[in-house]
Amino acid sequence: MSEREPSDALTLRVIRHFDEGIHTKQSCRDDLAPYIARGAQVMINALLSDHKILSCGNGGSAADAQHFSSELLNRFEVERPGLPAVALTTDASTVTSIANDHHFDEIFARQVRALGHAGDVLLAISTSGNSANVIRAVEAAHERGMSCVVLNGRDGGDLAAILSEEDVNICVAGPSTARIQEIHLTAIHCLCDLIDYQLLGQD
Repeated sequence: MSEREPSDALTLRVIRHFDEGIHTKQSCRDDLAPYIARGAQVMINALLSDHKILSCGNGGSAADAQHFSSELLNRFEVERPGLPAVALTTDASTVTSIANDHHFDEIFARQVRALGHAGDVLLAISTSGNSANVIRAVEAAHERGMSCVVLNGRDGGDLAAILSEEDVNICVAGPSTARIQEIHLTAIHCLCDLIDYQLLGQD
């Protein structure tokens, strides 16, 4: 079977995705920038005090949690010593044993209770704000005296309702999961950049 060239309709659909992504970023930029900066400062304060950042999420948000931790543990744009960050999504044995022995809603919370300490930060990611295991993780972080930086979506869901004054809710309003995830990734890169900027003192 011979290969087919993409139709004009497919090309136009790609262009529409780009345009929607650009529009979403432009429309929420000014609203989100102060929250991203505040979230970065929470993380910077923790790192300067020899604390760590835990991260969690489901599906694409799990990939974002791992993306964030890899940027800190290794490097972002410039060479520097690794920074302490742990993605709670990566250990299949731990995740599946907790889900099997207890409940899937506990897969992150039990890890937070075991690994988290007062002064640490939890980066919690949910495009809907209604991921039960992420909500439980935030509750566990509060029990451990940790602050939370939340990458949220839509109206913030149940997650927004349990946050404390010390937490930071970076919430992307909008119905499209794809667009929310794109902004979450931009926010992650901003957080990494601001951490390096403050710690290294260079652009």
